[in-house]
Amino acid sequence: MIVVAAQLDFADQATRDDVVAVSAPIQKATRDDEPGCHAYCFAADPCHPTRIQVYELWEDEASLAAHFTHANYLAMRDLLIGRKPTGSWNRMYLTTRDEPVYGPEGQVRSKFFVD
Repeated sequence: MIVVAAQLDFADQATRDDVVAVSAPIQKATRDDEPGCHAYCFAADPCHPTRIQVYELWEDEASLAAHFTHANYLAMRDLLIGRKPTGSWNRMYLTTRDEPVYGPEGQVRSKFFVD
């Protein structure tokens, strides 16, 4: 799996809120139409009024690479460029293991990634 984490900053909250609202159909289309997409969310940061937090989860490198040539990606890119972000940060992480955070009784696990 590949996790994409990013943030986008805008000049003001109104622009940030507009981007979140206008991009919702693109987010949904990416989730629904692109093979290998498990999550694709551009959401308002509740603690920073001009920031969007981005979370994406992709099955593998091939599905993420295909996304970068898909019409949904191009539409999102054009939307964002048109709203002139004032800053951004982004990273992708290749995961080789995953486990639930909570145990079977709902308790926080005391050990993670134990072999």
